[in-house]
Amino acid sequence: MIGARLVNGIDSAGIAPDDRGLHYGDGLFETMAAVDGRLRHFNLHMERLCDGCRRLQMPEPDLAVIEAECMRVLEGLDTAVVKLLLTRGPGPRGYRRPENPTPTRLVSSSARATEAGAATRALKLRLCDTRLGLNSRLAGVKHLNRLEQVLACAEWRDPEIDEGLMFSADGRLVCATAANVFLLSEGRLLTPDIRDCGVAGVMRRVVITEAPSLGLEVIVRDLALSDLNSAAEVFITNAVGGVRPVGEIIGAGRWPVGEVTQRLRARVAAVLV
Repeated sequence: MIGARLVNGIDSAGIAPDDRGLHYGDGLFETMAAVDGRLRHFNLHMERLCDGCRRLQMPEPDLAVIEAECMRVLEGLDTAVVKLLLTRGPGPRGYRRPENPTPTRLVSSSARATEAGAATRALKLRLCDTRLGLNSRLAGVKHLNRLEQVLACAEWRDPEIDEGLMFSADGRLVCATAANVFLLSEGRLLTPDIRDCGVAGVMRRVVITEAPSLGLEVIVRDLALSDLNSAAEVFITNAVGGVRPVGEIIGAGRWPVGEVTQRLRARVAAVLV
C-alpha cells in the first residue's frame, strides 16, 4: 500500500516532463526500511547518497531536509519502506548537464506487512542470463539506471522463485537483482568485490562491519559460480529484508539455514544506526 508522496517537499505525484531523471536516469535513489516509525541506517544511506552525488557531480542535498521529509511520509505508519529519488532536475534536450541544476527530490512511503517466519524462510534463487555491464565509474552507486535488473527479473514468473543471481559480463558472480550475496566457506564469509559493477548495499556494509564481532573473517574478492560448490551456507542481504538465508539456487546447489546466517541475522537486526 502506497503511503504519502512528496516532490520537493510538496504533496504531489508528478514531476517536470523535462526532468533528467526521466530522460536519462540521471540521478540516484535509496530504499530504506522503517521499524516502529524509525528509519534504519539513515546515516549510512545518506553517506552512499552523498558519495553518489560526488561521483555523478550533482549538488549534495540538505540531509536535514531529507530526514524531515522521510519522517513526514512515515506519519501513521509502523513497519514501512521509504524510497528517496534524487535527480539532477529539469534540463534542456541533450545529454550535456545544465550548468546550474535544480535537483528534484521525491520521497514516498509504503506500508510493509511482516509475515510470521518470513525472515528465516530459506529462499529459492535462480541464475540469471542477463549480465551486468562493466563500468568502474558507476560501480557501487545506486543510480537510476536499473534496466539490467529489470531484464533479469523478467526472466522468470514462477512465484516459488524469490530472487535471481546476476553475473558480470566477464562471468563473475556479483549480486542478486536487489541484494548482495555472501557465502560461508571454510569458516570465512566471502562476498563479491563491487569494483566494476553492482551496488554496494547498506546491509552488505553492516554485515561486513558486524561479522568480526561474531568471530567471522570477511573476505571481499571476485567470486565464480564454482565457489558455491564449497559454500556451507549462502545468504543475501538488502536494506529492507536484512539477512535472508538461501536454501536453493536452481542448478547450483542446496544449503541449510545455518547457524552463522541466523546469528548474523539476529546481530544486524539489533543494529539500528
